[in-house]
Amino acid sequence: LVHLVAIGWLSLAMAGALLQFVPVLVSRPLAFSGLALPALFALIAGLILLCAGFATLAGWIEAPLDLLPLGAAFLLSGFALLGLMLAATLLSARPIALFARFVLIGLACLAATALSGAAFTTLLSGRGDWLGAVALLPAGLPFHALLGLAGWLGLIAVGVSYRLFVMFMMAPEPPIHRVRPVLLIASLGLGFAFVGLAAPFAAIEPGAGWITAALAMLALTCLFYSRDILALYRARRRKALEINMLASIPAFIALGLGATLLPVAILVQAGGGLIAAPVFLIIFGWLGGLTLAQLVKIVSFVTWLETYAPRLGRGPAPRVGDLVAMPRTGWWFLLYYAGVALGTAALAIEASGGFRTAATLCLAGTAGLIVE
Repeated sequence: LVHLVAIGWLSLAMAGALLQFVPVLVSRPLAFSGLALPALFALIAGLILLCAGFATLAGWIEAPLDLLPLGAAFLLSGFALLGLMLAATLLSARPIALFARFVLIGLACLAATALSGAAFTTLLSGRGDWLGAVALLPAGLPFHALLGLAGWLGLIAVGVSYRLFVMFMMAPEPPIHRVRPVLLIASLGLGFAFVGLAAPFAAIEPGAGWITAALAMLALTCLFYSRDILALYRARRRKALEINMLASIPAFIALGLGATLLPVAILVQAGGGLIAAPVFLIIFGWLGGLTLAQLVKIVSFVTWLETYAPRLGRGPAPRVGDLVAMPRTGWWFLLYYAGVALGTAALAIEASGGFRTAATLCLAGTAGLIVE
């Protein structure tokens, strides 16, 4: 389930968005654009094989455990092709702009996440003898997750949202001196995660304090980032917010709460439910909610470009916002975020029945948005 969400949903959505957004960011054509389709096929095949390997590990199906490293090999190939396209495009424009650095650091986190995940699969399949006495599991698992969720998905979402929100709300560009600390503090926190992941190779076992330090830096990053996003909302020239920007507000609330509570829960060694609750809030409330919110706008815009842009000057054409059915879309978002809030509370008190109800609400809200 974790990898279906992190790779199948969030990473594929991020990859597709970056293939469109990075050329706009640096005003250069996408490098090696023909690799996009092979990358997609490799990622899908890798995810299917990886999930089949996990199902074998759990005893759900009868299959060789070699499916795990095979799936990891496909995923590594797909992410390598994606990284090649994006990095080559970003590096073709010099000097490298600040927002391009968000993406480059996120790609470095993706590389570390994919490589460590591949190492984990060899251990789980019984073919990890090449690692010797290095205790990558379970010591490296929290850092693997942190680099994937906070580095690859989170940091890039932060960098991309700065530029998208300026465009969507017709707000002034945020000053560079306000954005730079966000990147620097995030890089420091992710640096802790890199060191924590590498520590087992030096026969060092990183404790809870190390992951807490990384999370504390990332929580401080969220504080500065939230300040900037609030300033963009206040300074916008488009006073009437569209649904994608309205639906993003609960996502930022989820980020603030989750990023604040998670390091505290780990530092005080809270129970599993109290740690799972802010993680769920960040993944489904912020990353999931923000992605759904912006997809409503992006899909509408792409549909408008394909259908109505060629007709301009030949007759009436609707606005992009007219393609979204309101208020129906807003009710689906309300249902989704209600499920996220209930699910977070249910995890915190370890109420399994409440969590199943919450997951059903999230499913219904997501299904409605898919239809829209």
